[in-house]
Amino acid sequence: MQRFLNTLYIMTQKSYVHKKGQAVEIVVGDKAVASIPFITLDSIVIFGNVSVSPFLLGACAENSITISYLTETGKFLARIQGPVAGNILLRKAQYKISDDPHESAMVAKYFITGKILNQRTVLQRALRDHKDKVDEVKLNAAILSLSSAIKSIERENDLDRLRGIEGDAAESYFSAFDELIVAQKDDFVFTSRNRRPPLDNVNAMLSYTYTLLYHDAISALEAVGLDPAAGFLHRDRPGRLSLALDLMEEFRAFYADRLVLSLINRKEVTAKQFETSESGAVNMSEEARKTLIKAYQEKKSTVLTHPYLEEKMYLAILIHTQARLLARYLRGDIDGYPVYIWK
Repeated sequence: MQRFLNTLYIMTQKSYVHKKGQAVEIVVGDKAVASIPFITLDSIVIFGNVSVSPFLLGACAENSITISYLTETGKFLARIQGPVAGNILLRKAQYKISDDPHESAMVAKYFITGKILNQRTVLQRALRDHKDKVDEVKLNAAILSLSSAIKSIERENDLDRLRGIEGDAAESYFSAFDELIVAQKDDFVFTSRNRRPPLDNVNAMLSYTYTLLYHDAISALEAVGLDPAAGFLHRDRPGRLSLALDLMEEFRAFYADRLVLSLINRKEVTAKQFETSESGAVNMSEEARKTLIKAYQEKKSTVLTHPYLEEKMYLAILIHTQARLLARYLRGDIDGYPVYIWK
């Protein structure tokens, strides 16, 4: 059985979550508002001030349900999971490659190539679908720059220089990103990518969506026995799960970025759902966060055709499929990592 709507997001502040029979029960005030069987869940994501009973923590560990704690605004704090039965031979191969800068560069090239190709397609789609609403010159210039970056990647084998190409490509992509916003342009203005904290409405949505994607990438890697912390493009850093960031790259543009743009352009979120703190940080309201999470989960049911496997699958399954293909590549079962290229 393939399950894709298998993540429970709990956002209501001061709610209480506990074990009741073989289910997770959510209580708000004195009222039980939901009950979700353990068998339907792979993970629980908790935002802000939510209490969890110790009995539920134990039950989740026994049922292989991971619990992630985030701040109310979506910053990752911690993760709780039960024993992991990872594949030791797979992880040894992963660590060996991760410790070798040259071998890491060979793997990183796949992630960067997938990211840039999908960024280019997002811009090309916008040019095709909204030709009368966008600056063609600006979009074509960014598309040309991304095409040049792809050619540079093919010739480069140094990890630091590959990161430089990736950074320049990201700058080109985001330089045209504001053109993809075709509605509510006065309220949703994008000038550059900023985070920690986000300084405008668009960046607040992007950062929040990337956090959700990060969580799903971690879950997918753990499911196949890979260590989410040992990356190739993103290097080791305490508190950062670098391989999850690597795996995210090919999904950012066509999944996360397009989701944010759709919510803005369809006016499903509005400027009144954001607030700016004294420090200048922009935060989404609970209403906006719920809208985004609902759309994020619903998008998982999108059916795509995998060009390498030539199979149709849900978008949620695609993330796990890419993790499995990465594991096969690191083990030496296949000659390369077939990064997902969105068409």
